[in-house]
Amino acid sequence: MEDSQTEISSLGEFGLIDRLTKEFPLKNESTKKGVGDDAAILRYGDKDVLVTTDLLLEGIHFDLRYVPLKHLGYKAAIVNFSDVYAMNGTPRQITVSLGVSSRFTVEHLEQLYSGIRLACELYGVDLVGGDTSASVTGLVISITCLGEGRPEDVVTRTGAKPTDIICVSGDLGAAFMGLQLLERENAVAAGQKDFQPDFAGKEYILERQLKPEARRDIVEALRKEGIKPTSMIDVSDGLSSELLHICKDSGVGCRVYEDRIPIDYQTALMAEEFNMNLVTAAMNGGEDYELLFTVPITDNEKIEKMKGVTMIGYVTEPQLGAALVTRDGGEIPIKAQGWNAFREDSQN
Repeated sequence: MEDSQTEISSLGEFGLIDRLTKEFPLKNESTKKGVGDDAAILRYGDKDVLVTTDLLLEGIHFDLRYVPLKHLGYKAAIVNFSDVYAMNGTPRQITVSLGVSSRFTVEHLEQLYSGIRLACELYGVDLVGGDTSASVTGLVISITCLGEGRPEDVVTRTGAKPTDIICVSGDLGAAFMGLQLLERENAVAAGQKDFQPDFAGKEYILERQLKPEARRDIVEALRKEGIKPTSMIDVSDGLSSELLHICKDSGVGCRVYEDRIPIDYQTALMAEEFNMNLVTAAMNGGEDYELLFTVPITDNEKIEKMKGVTMIGYVTEPQLGAALVTRDGGEIPIKAQGWNAFREDSQN
């Protein structure tokens, strides 16, 4: 009789990572933090080296029927830069590895690399290596980013404390609604010759999906104000998932207010057009690459004056759990319903 087998989808991405890596104790003094944050922390001399990696697969993370290769290259680099900024660090180098099927030409790859090059130029990052291989399953992109930070400046997900203020940069849900728009127009275009998609007035949400930015400006603004977050994470898998990561890793609870979640006007219009719940899109959409962070309540006045930052709630004692406070004062438990690479309905 065969041993019982566990479906990967039953664990989800982070449950799978936890299970696969739990038997890997840290052996080297230079390894200050391994698996379990936006980036690993390696200490060499008086600097911390931050290491993060992302794997993007065609048909799972992107669809080349509506994603230009230059935009894809730019985004693939940016999502790694964002992880380093989420540690309060600065990205410095990347390596790029590709799996390429026979339907791609040299010119296709040049388009992809032109996007990577633009991201590197704008963020001051060096391309220092990588690998290329044949692929039978389409395009595969793996980027590893190295960053740096002073040990006293680096921020993890573990330092949030009760009464800390929960803050988020920018606005949420736009990238998700941009994806819904692209998928709708792509479906309508199927089989139609000379189809012209309807993107008028929707440029912002499209850009948030196709060409996101890492929030270097927020990290720099926090430093300028002398604010060191007690915990920080980037919003890649949805606000709900990221809040739960901070709560779990810091051993705390949280209260986030529905009417404080920042949402752009175009996002709201698109959600209405799709008959979607706007708060659900903002909480669970993902790919916004905004920064979610907590600060001591004593930094309240400084945060209030910062452009592009919204205070959305506060950290509580762990026994209170994580909840969304609705407009009528009710509470809904926060659940991780964002991006899960192993769940079928999360795939493009």
